[in-house]
Amino acid sequence: MWETLPNWFWALYYLFFFATLGTAIFSVVKRKHRGLSVLAILFTVTVPIISLINSIGRIEGMNEFEHLVSQLQQGAVWSIFAVIGYIFLLVWWILILFISKSKNQVIISN
Repeated sequence: MWETLPNWFWALYYLFFFATLGTAIFSVVKRKHRGLSVLAILFTVTVPIISLINSIGRIEGMNEFEHLVSQLQQGAVWSIFAVIGYIFLLVWWILILFISKSKNQVIISN
């Protein structure tokens, strides 16, 4: 039997991607942060697919995260792309939340 991460991790993982995809599409439709949102949509779609495809051939007894770290240490292009994608999406969420928070404070103070 192949080792994998717990089910709660996968639920949070895919919830993060679905929430990001929905928020990014909403931002594109509303024409807010259009460039970053399009990039977020591209990373949201490609990163999980590339990670899944490249995790299929991992060594028995190694979970997906261990495989990602191992491949990153070896300099595999797919793992570098995946890590850049994860970092971008986290930074994108931080920017979106801070921008919306600062706009709400301006509206409240006026």
